[in-house]
Formats: sequence, structure tokens, C-alpha cells
Amino acid sequence: MVATTQSPKASPRRSARLLNAIERIGNRLPDPFMLFVMLAVVVLIASTLFAASGASVVLPATGEAQPIRSLVSGDGIRFILESMLTNFTGFAPLGLVLSMMLGIGLAEKIGLLDVLIRRTVMSAPRQLVTYTVAFTGIMMNVASDASLILLPPLAAMVYHTLGRHPVAGLALGFASAGAGFTANLLIVGTDALLSGISTEAARLIDPTMVVTPVDNWYFNCLSVVVLTILAAQISERLTEPRLGTYEGDVEQVEHDEPANAGRGLRNAGIAALLYVGGLATLVFWPDSPLKNDDGGLIPSPFLSGIIPIILFFFITVSVAYGVTTGKIKSSRDISEKMADAMRDLGGYIVLIFAASQFIAWFGWTHIGSWLAVNGAEMLTSINFTGLPVIICYIVFTGFMNLLIFSGSAKWALEAPIFVPLFMQLGYHPGFIQMAYRVADSSTNIISPLNPYMVVVLTFIRKYDREAGLGTLISLMLPYSLAFLTVWIIMLVSFYLLGLPFGPGVHGLM
Repeated sequence: MVATTQSPKASPRRSARLLNAIERIGNRLPDPFMLFVMLAVVVLIASTLFAASGASVVLPATGEAQPIRSLVSGDGIRFILESMLTNFTGFAPLGLVLSMMLGIGLAEKIGLLDVLIRRTVMSAPRQLVTYTVAFTGIMMNVASDASLILLPPLAAMVYHTLGRHPVAGLALGFASAGAGFTANLLIVGTDALLSGISTEAARLIDPTMVVTPVDNWYFNCLSVVVLTILAAQISERLTEPRLGTYEGDVEQVEHDEPANAGRGLRNAGIAALLYVGGLATLVFWPDSPLKNDDGGLIPSPFLSGIIPIILFFFITVSVAYGVTTGKIKSSRDISEKMADAMRDLGGYIVLIFAASQFIAWFGWTHIGSWLAVNGAEMLTSINFTGLPVIICYIVFTGFMNLLIFSGSAKWALEAPIFVPLFMQLGYHPGFIQMAYRVADSSTNIISPLNPYMVVVLTFIRKYDREAGLGTLISLMLPYSLAFLTVWIIMLVSFYLLGLPFGPGVHGLM
């Protein structure tokens, strides 16, 4: 077959019809904020019907009988009004994410992340460019959703400069950035966000349960290595040969970079080493206040305080870079950049207000406990309790991702039901969270509702004016299926071998 300069054709008709149908259905779903409002109304109605029927649930752990409580009753109306503010302000993910974004947002607004990423990719040896792009995309989860639009055009530019097909670089950057939500060597905002929701859901069964941001860290670290190699191999062995040789031309947009950016990165690196060195000294110092009473780290104030530690890390390196490059001239600049980053979270804060009410109402009524206990009993009665049910859950979440893109919104929907249910079957909530992340991260790059697909498609059309959504999905599908398959194998292997997914977290309770 002769290589061409054209992008791959759109999916076959049957597949195109299916994708178009999914897109139409997904587009008819309400905005996530309104979705949670509607779900809250459903809980209100359901609680009334359950309470009228005299439904109750017996918690296996304590033997306590809990009646389903109606939100329309006197107690329910008082709960709705008196708890509304505390439901919102006390919602665990809110403080975690806002705190993380103070530091990460500062690094992004002063240009540190952009310069660091660009220099990392551009300075890589020619034969390692593919692996560098894949690794950088995965690690860019530190910038959250911004990673999905920062790296792809940069990777395309690098590939074009090297005489390789730019669309292949763009596809690799986008696929790797999507995978990064479940693979990173660092503890980032996604870990804080999901663990906070998991904790709220787990407490429907066990009020003392805490899911920490490091509960999936070991699995995430191994995923970085495995997915970097896998993504690079798919790009070199499948994507690039399929695209052929690119003979077109396109005007490359140069990014502005401070003249002293190199010195800024050096000083930021020095600040990072000093910070990590000081932290390590404090952690391993005899009688360290960051250790537990037995002198260990699992659990410990170090792990429970990991978010402030990461926050101060990003502030430290950002200030070092900003002062050196002139991006930060006074303390006012620091607060202004942080405030600018916070403005980007306006939509998230609005969403959390609705989500926090839904989860609080769901828990107060005891409907979540009723579904969890009865669902667990049903699965046990049909002997459907082992790994097959976990794999079915992963597949279910993958399909849900085609209809609801927001990972936090989807987990806020699923967690109050599936975390308590699987806890009743003996699974650790951190393990269920890991199963969710595997499904979400592997399929977000093929979801027609992914808002960043439109942006990436615009980038692709710089190189191929005829490219459409089918072009992008056909490019992403091999990555998606490969990531999902390998992640399921890893998840099963960790479970069967009894390996920890994070400090103190195994598959079973």
C-alpha cells in the first residue's frame, strides 16, 4: 500500500451511525449542574415513596436498622434548609481542589508549565521523541484539563520539524494526556478530587472511612511506565504507518518565551530540590511530627497533609521561576495570578454546589445504604461477586463516558451507589476508585462529548482540511482500546497478587 498524505477515513457507516446516535443522545443530556438538580429531585420523590412503604435497611457491619427517611417530612425539610451551606462548604473535594489549584494555577499563569513542557519535548534526542511526547502527556495531568490542549499542537509542531507526520504527534499528545488522569508520578488535583468524593461515598457505610489522595499512587506510578511504552509503540507501529508521509506545509506558530526562561527553570529546579530535601529531612527526622505514634508513615500526618505539602511545593517553585523571569515583581503579582487561576474554577464551584446537595440528601435518606446492601445481597445470591463484576463495572463506566464526559461529575454520580455496594462485597473504596479511573481515562479520548475534541480537531485541520470527528475518533480508538485492555490486566494482576494500589490499600478491605 502506498503511503499518502491524507488522514484516515472516517469510521465505516455502521460505526458512524452508532457514534452519531451516541452524540445525539449525549447532546440531549442536561448540563451537569442541572443533572444533579434533577437527581436531587429524584431522591426527594424516591425518599417519600420509600418512607411511605416503610422500607428500611440493616447494616451488616453494626446490625443497626435504618429506616428510609423522607425529605418531604418535617425532619427532611429542616435538614434541607439547615444543612445546605455546610453540605457545600464541608464537601471534601471542594477544599482539596481549590487548594491544589492555588499552587498549580500559579505555575500555569506565570508560564512555568508551558516552558517546562515545551523544553522537555524539544530537547529530547530524536530517537526518543515519541517516548518523550508520551511521557510528557501522561505527566501533564498536573495541569488537569489544560493538558488536553497544551501538548497536542506542540507535539504536532515537533513532529513536523523532524519531518514526521504532524497529525501523528498530535494524536499521541492527546491520547497520552487523556491517559494521564490515571497515571502520574506526582500526587495531583485529580487524586485530591476523586478521593474526596470517594470518602463522602464510603462514609455512607463506614463513617470513619477516609480515602486519601495517595491511595492509588503505586498503581499510577507503574501506569506511567507501562503506558509510555504502549502509547509510543502504537504511534510508531500503527498510527504513523497508517498516516503515511506528510508532504504538506503549514505555518508554525512560535511561542513567546522569556529571554531568561532557562535561568528561571534552573532556579525553580534548585528551589524544588531544596524543598524536597527539607521535607525529606523533616519526614525522616527522629520523632518527626509528620510520622504516626509508632514512627511509621501509613497512616501519618504526612499522608493526611499531602495536599498542603504539594501546594507549598508549587508555590515555592513558581515563585522562584516568576521572580527570576520577571513574571512576579511583587507579592501582589502572586495573589493576582492565584486569583486568575481561581476564576477558571467558577464552573466547577457551581457544579459542586449541586453535587454536594445531591450526595448529602442521598446519604441522609439512607437510600444509598439500602441500594448497597440489597445490591450486594443480590450479587451474592447469584454468585456474581468476584473480578467479573469489577470488569463489568469498568465496561459500564466506559460506556457512561460516552454520554457524560466530566470525570468528577460522573464519579459524583456513581460513587454514592457503587462505592457502598462494593464495600458490602468486601472491596476497598480505593480499589473501586481505581477501577473507575481505569475506565474513565481510557475512554475519554473517544467520547464525542469531550469538549476538547473540538479544539484538537481544529488543530488537525491545520494539516488536513478534510478531517472530521470520525478522523479523530479513528485515530484515538487504538489507544483507547489498548489502554483499557492493559489497565484491566494490571488491575486484575494487582488484585490477584495482593499488591497495594497505594499506601495501605489492597483490593479487599
